[in-house]
Amino acid sequence: QLQLVESGGGLVQPGGSLRLSCAASGVTLDDYAIGWFRQAPGKEREGLSCISRRDGTTYYADSAKGRFTISTDNAENTVYLQMSSLKPEDTAVYYCAASLAYLSSWSCQRQGLFGSWGQGTQVTVSS
Repeated sequence: QLQLVESGGGLVQPGGSLRLSCAASGVTLDDYAIGWFRQAPGKEREGLSCISRRDGTTYYADSAKGRFTISTDNAENTVYLQMSSLKPEDTAVYYCAASLAYLSSWSCQRQGLFGSWGQGTQVTVSS
């Protein structure tokens, strides 16, 4: 059974950077698309970025373009989200999730297609 564990969150000052990790166990991620999502207090969970482990295709939501980079380490069965130029409005719990659906810009935004979720990691951007 696929299990996902996020790490790398914490407190960072505005303008700072963080790299989140999503480590998978139980199943290799080779056939999966992995997405990063976040949920801020009082807001709905939103999709940020996805990557296909099959071919490396990536997608980014407008809120993530230019500041966030998704990548994968196949040997470590891990997916990363590098975040830079962080803003207070990036404060949220960040989740990774896995999907067996074919990855497209449409499917990346369909949270219901992601069947396995991690427990989340808190990111707080504050001075």
